[in-house]
Amino acid sequence: MKPFLIHHQYYQEGGVLIAGIMSQGFRFSHQINFREKPSEDIFEDYMVMTHLYQHIVAFAFAVKEINENQQILSNMSLGFQLYNGYFTASWTYLASIQLLSRQGIFIPNYNCGVEKIPISVIGGPNHHYLFDISSIFSMYKIPQFIYGSAPVIQSNFQSVFLHWMLPGSHQYDGILQLLLHFGWTWVGVITEEDENSEKFVENILPIFVERGICFDFIVRSPKTTFSNNVIVMVEKGFRIVKNVLERTANIVIVHGDILLFILLRFISIIAEMEGMPLQTKQKVWIMTAQMDFISCGFQRSWDINMLHGALSFTLHSKDLLGFQEFLQMRTPTLVKEDGFLRAFWEDVFLCSFSQPSLDHKVGKVCTGDEKLETLPGSVFELSMSANSYSIYNTVYAVAHALHLMHSSIVKCNVYIDSVNRKHQNHQPWQLPRFLRNLSFNNSAMEEISFDQNGELIAGFDIMNWVVLSNGSVLRVKLGMMDPQASLGKKFTIHEDNVTWPSRFNQTLPISLCNDKCQTGYRRAKKEGKPFCCYNCLPCSKGKISNQKDMDFCSECPADQHPNNEKNGCFPKEITYLTYEEPLGVILVTFALTSSFLTAGVLAIFLKYQDTPIVKANNCNISYLLLLALLLCFLSALLFIGLPNKVTCLLQQTAFGMVFTVAVSCILAKTTIVVLAFVATKPESSMKKWVAKELAYSIVLFCSLIQATICIVWLATFPPFSDSDMHSMTTEVVLQCNEGSATMFYCVLSFMGFLAIVSLCVAFLARKLPDTFNEAKFITFSMLAFCSVWVSFVPTYLSTKGKYMVAVEVFSILTSSISLLGCIFFPKCYIILLKPELNNKSQLGRFKT
Repeated sequence: MKPFLIHHQYYQEGGVLIAGIMSQGFRFSHQINFREKPSEDIFEDYMVMTHLYQHIVAFAFAVKEINENQQILSNMSLGFQLYNGYFTASWTYLASIQLLSRQGIFIPNYNCGVEKIPISVIGGPNHHYLFDISSIFSMYKIPQFIYGSAPVIQSNFQSVFLHWMLPGSHQYDGILQLLLHFGWTWVGVITEEDENSEKFVENILPIFVERGICFDFIVRSPKTTFSNNVIVMVEKGFRIVKNVLERTANIVIVHGDILLFILLRFISIIAEMEGMPLQTKQKVWIMTAQMDFISCGFQRSWDINMLHGALSFTLHSKDLLGFQEFLQMRTPTLVKEDGFLRAFWEDVFLCSFSQPSLDHKVGKVCTGDEKLETLPGSVFELSMSANSYSIYNTVYAVAHALHLMHSSIVKCNVYIDSVNRKHQNHQPWQLPRFLRNLSFNNSAMEEISFDQNGELIAGFDIMNWVVLSNGSVLRVKLGMMDPQASLGKKFTIHEDNVTWPSRFNQTLPISLCNDKCQTGYRRAKKEGKPFCCYNCLPCSKGKISNQKDMDFCSECPADQHPNNEKNGCFPKEITYLTYEEPLGVILVTFALTSSFLTAGVLAIFLKYQDTPIVKANNCNISYLLLLALLLCFLSALLFIGLPNKVTCLLQQTAFGMVFTVAVSCILAKTTIVVLAFVATKPESSMKKWVAKELAYSIVLFCSLIQATICIVWLATFPPFSDSDMHSMTTEVVLQCNEGSATMFYCVLSFMGFLAIVSLCVAFLARKLPDTFNEAKFITFSMLAFCSVWVSFVPTYLSTKGKYMVAVEVFSILTSSISLLGCIFFPKCYIILLKPELNNKSQLGRFKT
């Protein structure tokens, strides 16, 4: 079939020709059979895309306005030719060659009228058109405009003559911002099988992945060609749509040209055939600016609710004054030269200009007076589409470039003596340099400008598709992506105005691989799955996550602790060993009772100081030991209550000193017992050592060593009041920090050394005659003492908080009471209850 020549207008008084190669529709019969569909449901219709007729009207409308405006082209007018490319490369090449050939005679590269060479070519809406025609028209240096997506051009020579009316890169930024704004990280992608889609998948989608977007699927629709393999194409599309409906992603990016929209129209049919209620399979379609609403004749009665709630990016456009009136006036009775109009009219009104009997499919005759406004939106729309607006601006861009080119010729004082000379001065190869950086205002007073690469500088509107009850599609503007705006204002959207698919009950759709991890949990990667798919693991002890979908759990500040849900931090309770709490009361009572008991023992010894049992082993050392034990009991009180600078300095040093005095007194007593027994032997040289001075010397020497250690400790790393925020999960423990753990253990080690020496000496003297049986009591006392402090070290290290203090206090009290009980209670028993044994004769009665 030969392409329709819609209009050829040329003025001998200075006309310029523009060619438009676009697809109006397909005018051949075909059948589409669905395997799963009953045999009686067979679609047989003409493949006519009636919505694309508006592109032709926009072309003609722009030419009409320019020719009526003498300020743009004062001495010339525009003419144009339109060819149907049928969405196939063969028809597109044919139209291109015919445009460069002599009218009526198909001889490539031959045209007897130089004036018939077009000044520019406009192609679309499918980007394949410009790719097909570029190789031909670039050789003639004819500028080419495309109002669809930009094709992948390998030749730099060809790119010089190409101009894009759809800046594609910015809309991808807008799609990414849209996904991030609504938190959609699990999306699907439908693309076409062509180089542009491969470029999109290879270059753009990795950027999405870097920003946290994962893809449930990336499917490629079969290349749209309307020829004998249309049934194969539909079958492939059937499988793709079925697969998309079954996937879990609720958001699907549709990247392709205008023909890919035909595939989306199959969704409702396939859902019905597969028994999938569309209500449960609706997706939010995000369509690129290359797409627009179109439908074939056989899709006329199909349900379009699958589009309800879809989002699309469209080239920013405005309503043009007078366009709808111009469109409504184009009827077959008024416009005779439009070769497309009658075919369009028959398809939209289901009538025929021929006799009904000649066409079994049409039951009425077209009158030519039918009204376009009576058509449903699924058949034809009166409002100007974004693609029509691009065509309109393209024609104006050519006109303004011609104006600049003509003005430059006049400025150069080129003498124009004839019409032919004038045409020779308007060569196509001159136009591109005037199109670079071109800027003008169209009739809607919107600035149209191009950058130095010939790409239109424009933003994108974000549109929400709302399907009305009458079958029309209302596009509501939600926001825009404006690359020229300041940072932070490039992407704007009013989400309160969004109409979502009915499946979501007007709530924000969620599209995630799995539910977000709640607070108190962290994400953990699933092996073999995209990073958007993960498990949720509870935060470990002591850590929280106070936001959803946290990669890591964080620790609370040192003075706070996690709550039970591990999603927040509470201030820790300040605690220390107080006098008021039960444990403190018990320890204080024990310490005071032991102190009174020690004072009582001391009083008894003072009262009965002249008795043999008191005199038996250096009564002054016994007094000193009792005083040391009294101080040991009282030193335990330093560990109870609010720690401060004074108590922290005294706690360990006072405890170390009084215990050293006590243990050294026991060592002195034990030593004197042993020496006294040895000195009773005849001619013993030890008699001179059995004296009070020896006992005092032992106590003084040991005490000086411990005092030296304490002084060094206080001078270098003294203890200080501190807050332990880490030992306890829910408490801040106020305590005394030892300052130097080494010095603290030195004090304990020296006391332990004295205790072990005393134990060994007492153990060796345990079998001495009963007159000197105090060694047995010392042995038991030191055994108990050492047992307490040996068990103290692991217990102390294994406890935390105030209980560490309690363990030390308990060790001080128990070790002190063991010394008091084992050494002095037997003597007090004899003094108070068995006074008859407190004499020399009785003491010697048990000699062996």
